[in-house]
Amino acid sequence: MESSPPLETVYQAIYTLNHNPDSAGKEKASQWLGALQRSVFAWKVADEMLHQKRDLESCYFAAQTMRTKIQLSFHELPPESHISLRDSLIEHISQVNEQTNTIIVTQLCLALADLALLMAQWQKPLEDLIKRFGQSNLWPLLEILTVLPEEVNSRSLRLGANRRNDVMGELKSSSKMVSECLKACLSNGSDNPTMHVKVLRCFTSWVSIQAISLSEISNNLIVGHAFHILANHQAPSGVHEAATDCMCALLDCMCDRQCEKELEVQVFSGVLALEEGYHLSVAQEDTEKSINYCRIFTELAESFFDKIVNESSENKPHYAVKILDLVAEITFNLWFRLSEVLYQKNCISLTAVFKPYIERLITAVCGHCQMEPDHEGILEDSDDFYDFRVKVSELIKDVVFIVGSSNCFRQMFLHLQSPGVTWDSSEAALFIMQAVAKNILPEEKEVVPKVVEAILNLPENTHVAVRHTSVLLLGELCEWIENHSETLEPILNFLLYCLHKPMLATAAANSLQSICSACSDHMGVHFNGLVQIVQSLDNFAISNDAAIGLLKGVAVILGGLPPDEIQRAMKQLCWIQVTPLCELVETSVKTEKGTKTDPVLWLDRLATIFRHTSPVVENGKIHPCQPVITEIWPVLSNICTKYQADSRIMERCCRCLRFAIRCVGKQSLHLLEPLVKQIVTLYQQNQHSCFLYMGSILVDEYAADPTCTPGLLAMLQAFLEPTFALLEDPPNQGSDPTVGDTRFSAAGLGLKNHPDTVDDLFRLCARFLQRAPVPFLQSPAIAPIVRCALMACTLEHRDANGSVMKFFNDLFYCGRNHEEREDFELRRNLVQRLIMDSGQVLLNNLIHASIFCLHSYMLSDVADVIMELMLFNRMAFFQWLEVTVKSLPTTNAGGSVTVTQKQLADFHRLLTRSEGSKDVTHALRDFALLYR
Repeated sequence: MESSPPLETVYQAIYTLNHNPDSAGKEKASQWLGALQRSVFAWKVADEMLHQKRDLESCYFAAQTMRTKIQLSFHELPPESHISLRDSLIEHISQVNEQTNTIIVTQLCLALADLALLMAQWQKPLEDLIKRFGQSNLWPLLEILTVLPEEVNSRSLRLGANRRNDVMGELKSSSKMVSECLKACLSNGSDNPTMHVKVLRCFTSWVSIQAISLSEISNNLIVGHAFHILANHQAPSGVHEAATDCMCALLDCMCDRQCEKELEVQVFSGVLALEEGYHLSVAQEDTEKSINYCRIFTELAESFFDKIVNESSENKPHYAVKILDLVAEITFNLWFRLSEVLYQKNCISLTAVFKPYIERLITAVCGHCQMEPDHEGILEDSDDFYDFRVKVSELIKDVVFIVGSSNCFRQMFLHLQSPGVTWDSSEAALFIMQAVAKNILPEEKEVVPKVVEAILNLPENTHVAVRHTSVLLLGELCEWIENHSETLEPILNFLLYCLHKPMLATAAANSLQSICSACSDHMGVHFNGLVQIVQSLDNFAISNDAAIGLLKGVAVILGGLPPDEIQRAMKQLCWIQVTPLCELVETSVKTEKGTKTDPVLWLDRLATIFRHTSPVVENGKIHPCQPVITEIWPVLSNICTKYQADSRIMERCCRCLRFAIRCVGKQSLHLLEPLVKQIVTLYQQNQHSCFLYMGSILVDEYAADPTCTPGLLAMLQAFLEPTFALLEDPPNQGSDPTVGDTRFSAAGLGLKNHPDTVDDLFRLCARFLQRAPVPFLQSPAIAPIVRCALMACTLEHRDANGSVMKFFNDLFYCGRNHEEREDFELRRNLVQRLIMDSGQVLLNNLIHASIFCLHSYMLSDVADVIMELMLFNRMAFFQWLEVTVKSLPTTNAGGSVTVTQKQLADFHRLLTRSEGSKDVTHALRDFALLYR
């Protein structure tokens, strides 16, 4: 946007966005308004619109724009304009009244709070704001006081560690003043529930960032008020929830900081006293308040967790251990954490302290897992209760070692035999047994045989949910079944019977997969029967995932058949999937995703067969699957040609070809030339990144063969022109990708919009470095590839950035390792030439990406590259690092010091003295915090 638009044009665009029924018009207006918000003119436009207050929608747009600009584009403003911006925002907020829209108030308050954090020259913002609004306009004042602490750790603001420390000091020194203000608000609005909520929210915000000391909390009026509200289970829901948030923040604060024993006991006793309110809320079916109490009990247990574990003994448990009885039916994370600590400590006496609590926990969650007695059918995957049971299953698997899997299994079995047990209770017990079944010793002979026999003889009138869970339980017992092969045939017959039952079919298929994989040595005699099942897959009411899972199990068995039988069986199994593909190629039927008209359905099944068929082939022998894959190749080629414009189908076809090639390895050499020719042609017409990925598979398999290398390099060169045309920013059709440095802007839109292409391109290049480094480094493709990689260093996309880092890592590695090889000097010289040309730019981009662009979890990949660069040429690295460090900004837009000279020097010293990638990672993460 080259100039500021007229306000009327902005108003019209906002009206179009909100009221125009034409979706195309809405989209155009949205894009135009987005461009306005990104422009420097947005500051003035938003301010004028807020002054005019023409309508709700324009005011919201203006407030939201002002907040976003301060948060993301504060650097656009000259320092001398900061005070006028502050005064303008204060003026807008001072005009807030009860009729003002809440969202607009929040946006304006966030804008002013962000400005206060960024603007170093505003010395005492809290004191100024309390003086300005404390008497006349409490609503926005409380909102500002609430959001300001919340914004301190906002990543978007990029305050930097130094400024953040200064701000935290200001907040702590102002905490008493804020507390007094909140007490006054509470006193003046004692009969106003809304005011109670606002005060509690604000106090919670300050407690959460530990701006209020624990000594201030012990006798704090607001904390006492929160306990008073929580003790009253009939308090208004909003107030009760705000008090809950406050109490959880306080407990979390106590967990992070050491506090006096007196305060600890006081808070613990106060929370335990809420048990009565919890039981009353449960009795009255007030779910919201029950959940609130549960959150507090759980947070209490979390805050006392270390003391409970570390200060308990078998004879004298810590006094806070009693809280576990309150959370046994409530939380999952606490139990996961407890199980992990006990597993690591591996102390029998300590584990014994918690065994009774785990036993009660299992009994409790078993009860919670029961379906409603009048429930018909089985649980749907989309049901919230289904998700709850998945979490219960994961929990049981984590904690069961404390009581023993066999004990748990036996306990549930005894429950099944209880007189008068109901179907829902039985199903829940079977569900718990299913969670621990894989941990049962294969030699077990007491309980499991009885359970299996009972399942195989379930009466016809058994509730379908019980049968469904029983079928899944058999699948989990696959290792036990493998050790008791006499049970295999009746179990297979039972599962085959269940395959014909619509509600049981998917569960039966999943269990069949598990048993086929675990019992493959015993399943050869059943292979023909399994093929018949595969032929009838689409007659069963099973999901496609279950069908693929079953095919996986059958393929595992196929790989274990005698060599002379594999080819025939492989062909039979594959052509069940290939025949429908042939029909799709020959007809013009419309593709409907997920149906038999969708090639992906058959390609995924075929890929599963290739992927999991792994026969042992003697040296010099023809791979039994090679003739089958050769026969199928023309069909896959035709699929690629027909559906070349559909990226989804092409991706799955390339995946299928990938597993076909991996299946037979170098015995697919005769397919290399036609396959390369086809993917190059298709890629030039449709730039699907899966073709680049397919190329990387071919390079990995064949580039080490000198006779194949030239053709593969030609493939790479053919890929580059359409790839660079896609990634360049702005588009520059007709440029030569082998010359010039300006085709790629630093992580410009071309790179950002096509991360999959970046990912697959550099995966392909890394494969060349691993398999044929010298021919690749001598090719004309290497220079533009390195330039593209330099620009892609700042990409935030994890996979794409990871592949770029892997490329650089492999580049340096191949230039300094394997000295025993004849080509070592040549490799080193080729890499040295590239590094000396690009090293300064690379290191500069890596450091800037680490500071300004990448998530902290991505920095370990950057550290690997920096370490390799330093190891390759230490002296040059030191010089480049000094130049890069000196070029870094030391102050931010708000006028505060981002990084001191000492911190720059420390960073330089840490990097140059790093002995490994971990040292570099820590240095990058700590240094990046100064800018974030």
